[in-house]
Amino acid sequence: MSYEFLTFNTDDRGVATITLNRPQVHNALNAGLIKELQMVCHEINDSTYIRVVVLTGTEVSFCAGGDLRWMESNINKSREQRMEETGELATTLSMLNSLTKPLIGRVQGPAYGGGVGMISVCDFAIGVNTATFGLTEVKLGLTPATISPYVVKRIGERNARRNFFNARIFKADEAIRMGLLSDVVEADDLDDAIEREVKLILKCAPGAIASAKKLIAYVDSHNAAENTIYTVNNLADAWETTEGIDGIDAFLNKRKAPWM
Repeated sequence: MSYEFLTFNTDDRGVATITLNRPQVHNALNAGLIKELQMVCHEINDSTYIRVVVLTGTEVSFCAGGDLRWMESNINKSREQRMEETGELATTLSMLNSLTKPLIGRVQGPAYGGGVGMISVCDFAIGVNTATFGLTEVKLGLTPATISPYVVKRIGERNARRNFFNARIFKADEAIRMGLLSDVVEADDLDDAIEREVKLILKCAPGAIASAKKLIAYVDSHNAAENTIYTVNNLADAWETTEGIDGIDAFLNKRKAPWM
């Protein structure tokens, strides 16, 4: 499939890379990029070959948030039209958040507003130590509404209360303390850091990973009684899968599992 606002490639190991590709506006989100991200999510979920996905940006920025020219066009739209466009972004964030494959953020440069939202829907993210971040919507008289479910969950209410209200810019070391990033490295070490994580994932069963992603989402949003029922069934199901049978057999017989 051909894309205009992003590039999408998969290597011979099943490692896919989504690269936001609007460098002239620091990879800012517009209607076209948002729609293409939805398309690429469908492509990833439909694939039995892809095993892990890396999300990054081209050139100097990860993502500058919403494209101001695109946002300006909303001024003359009706409320219904604005809500429809906002709904498309909400759908895209939800689709990225719930991909059936692990999603790793490769943060090679600054991320603001919606760019912080894009990091927050990744399963985890690694950034360069020179990157800067900010939730800058209120400076424009807007709010970080669409990204807020993911950003608040990632950085917590305490950090959200500080950073949603003042549009302050913060550095990578603070991003890691908040939990926005899982690791911070020198720019020259970024690809090696991503590769280490990718290699770990490729040693694990893809079906079990997909099930574990659903497991996290479920237990985070249900009570103890419901979680007991779900988790017991989840593990019982795992024991009955081909992966579960092959994985235990491979371990006991000291051989590589089929997915390695």
